[in-house]
Amino acid sequence: MREVIQKVIATEGEARQLAQAARAEAGRLVTQAHLQARDMTEQAGRAAKLEAERILAAVETETARETAERLAHATAEVETEIRLDETTARLAVEAAVRCVCGDGSNPFKSA
Repeated sequence: MREVIQKVIATEGEARQLAQAARAEAGRLVTQAHLQARDMTEQAGRAAKLEAERILAAVETETARETAERLAHATAEVETEIRLDETTARLAVEAAVRCVCGDGSNPFKSA
């Protein structure tokens, strides 16, 4: 009977040691899982940031292209709408020169 009790006590000790080892292993696994999750989250964040920067660069490029295209179109439209004949252009330049260089006359000023 004494041997049976000693075997039961020894078995309980072994069971405690196994349980303690299992808890320690579980703790290590949980810690490792937390580290992996953190690394994966950081990696995903870096990837998202790079993708966002790529998208922004593409938008900036497209915006610049559209702006240049619209400006060119507006310039062409203004040039086709505003045509001065040679006489009108010469008179406008002469009037501007008189105003700037000063002979006292200003054709745009009311008397």
